[in-house]
Amino acid sequence: MFTHVMIGSNDLERARGFYDATFAALGGRPGRMDDRGRLIYTHEGGRLMITTPIDGRPARAANGGTIGIRAPSREHVLAWHAAGLAQGGVAIESPPTERPNGAFVAYLRDPDGNKLTARTVPTR
Repeated sequence: MFTHVMIGSNDLERARGFYDATFAALGGRPGRMDDRGRLIYTHEGGRLMITTPIDGRPARAANGGTIGIRAPSREHVLAWHAAGLAQGGVAIESPPTERPNGAFVAYLRDPDGNKLTARTVPTR
């Protein structure tokens, strides 16, 4: 359904450190900067793009928004969570845990306050 997800950042180099580390934990590659100054991550057919807002106003996290990232295993979710914490992310909601549907999930806020989750595909 979606071609990409775009989020704002007030500090692209700080965002690069966070997202390079968390995507590496999932088996992804470091991001690249395009000719318009946007940081781009591609992984398993999806694309996450990070930019400073084009209107020149400060970036703000979506209230009620969450970006879900698919992880291949529980170990990848744990590595993603640890990498994010090490790069200035903040643990939110519950500790990494298995959900009743069999998905293993972890939640973080990135350094700009965007809410993220890494999760395995439910087994049930």
